[in-house]
Amino acid sequence: MIVIHRDQPLPIPHTSYEEKVIGFCEQWLAGQSMFTIHTSGSTGIPKAIELTRSQMQASAQLTADTFQLQKGDRALCCLNVEYIAGMMMLVRALEIGLELVVIEPTSALSPYLNGIDFVALVPLQLQKLLENPEQHLPALQKMKAIILGGAAVSSSLQENLNALSSPVYATYGMTETVSHIAVQRLNGPGKTDYFQALPGVELGLDERGCLHITAAASNHERIQTNDVAEMLGESRFRILGRADNIINSGGVKIQLEEVDRLLEPIMHEHFPGKRYFTWGFPNETLGQQLALVIEGETQVSGQINRFLEHLKSVLPTYKNPRSIHFISQFMHTPSNKIDKKTSVAQLNRSVRAFVSITSDEAMFSVARTNGPNKRICQ
Repeated sequence: MIVIHRDQPLPIPHTSYEEKVIGFCEQWLAGQSMFTIHTSGSTGIPKAIELTRSQMQASAQLTADTFQLQKGDRALCCLNVEYIAGMMMLVRALEIGLELVVIEPTSALSPYLNGIDFVALVPLQLQKLLENPEQHLPALQKMKAIILGGAAVSSSLQENLNALSSPVYATYGMTETVSHIAVQRLNGPGKTDYFQALPGVELGLDERGCLHITAAASNHERIQTNDVAEMLGESRFRILGRADNIINSGGVKIQLEEVDRLLEPIMHEHFPGKRYFTWGFPNETLGQQLALVIEGETQVSGQINRFLEHLKSVLPTYKNPRSIHFISQFMHTPSNKIDKKTSVAQLNRSVRAFVSITSDEAMFSVARTNGPNKRICQ
């Protein structure tokens, strides 16, 4: 752990990670005007993005204004500083005058929470904290704001947020927009089900229905995203999913993120704690077929049967996965997000068992081959 404050000498680093933190701070304090940041790779091959100092300053000031941060506030940086979310925590500290506690990315945050006014987390980190409310709520309740990014917020986490009086926000943004440009309040009286663009941010949709963004943090250049959005006015929107996560199954277009959301309560009931995602697999008849990929070992036939019957009873036919695949462990990007494409490639290379289920009755047949993964087809 190290503590950064612009009015005090930079601490001496003791680890390679701390060297990266101090190295960036030295560059910033020396007035460096351009910075190269790599995208996380969660939606494709990581790429290098050039950002100017003025873009990063504009983003930091927008965050300060939005969450009423001021000099002397104490913040916690527990996100990787090699990517935009963690790096901008450093910039905010140096620009606003925050006292910033910096630790390597972890979910073991208990020793660092006391006295913190502002923190940026991924949903999993907050979920872990709320699993032990007696220990963590006192510190969380005193924060000015808790912001979440990097992954979708599950419905179970949203329910747990009702225990928090301090405001919690989901954020929307990317490397090209220098962190968040919109927020969604997740708890309390100001709770919404949409993102609100921050002041000075202009939004629109292209012919695909994908969001484009113009802001000071983008150097007033239009940033075109692949995120399919529903506009609720000039500055409010919902993200429906990514354009490259739409599959065409028998002429029906299916947004995978929408199916993921529909599956969440069913997965929570039958496979609590299991991570999953939906995917489009090639199919000679349909073109693509909807598949469900679950992390973990294949479950017993009775549990699978109950799960399949539940799916059929609540989901439309075209949103019902036609196959279920189990992977012992998901692959991850350098920023620790699930790498769906690589995970699916791993699945395709190594299948240990195949279980066939007819539409009328459960008929199981297991064919053993090499590898740690299993597939169940419906």
